[in-house]
Amino acid sequence: QVQLAESGGGLVPAGDSLSLSCAASGRTADLYAMGWFRQAPGKEREFVASISWKGGITYYDDSVKGRFTISRDTAKNTLYLQMYSLKPDDTAVYYCAGGSNWSPPPYDFDDWGQGTQVTVSS
Repeated sequence: QVQLAESGGGLVPAGDSLSLSCAASGRTADLYAMGWFRQAPGKEREFVASISWKGGITYYDDSVKGRFTISRDTAKNTLYLQMYSLKPDDTAVYYCAGGSNWSPPPYDFDDWGQGTQVTVSS
C-alpha cells in the first residue's frame, strides 16, 4: 500500500492562495495516479483534481478549473495542489488519494490521507 500525508491547509481570506502538499511513502513505485478530493461540512466528498503519475495528465472538476493546479514531483514522491482565487465555497477538508492499479481517467484510488483543513473566510 501507499501511505499519504497532506500538509499546507490553513485559514485564508477570499481571493487568497494556498498550496497543499501530499507526501507519499510505501509502494510508491507502483503509483499509477494521484488525486485530490474535498469534503465540506454536511456535504459529500467530491472530486477536485487528479494526475497520472508518469505522464502528468491532469483532470479537474469544473468548480476549480482555471483556479487550481495539480502537479507532482515523482523524484520526491510528492503531490501538490496550488489553489488561487479561493472562495468561501472552497472551504473543506482536502484529502490526498493514490491509486496503484490501472484505471481509466480520471482514475480510481485505493489509498487516502488523513486530510488537511482549508478554510476561506468571506
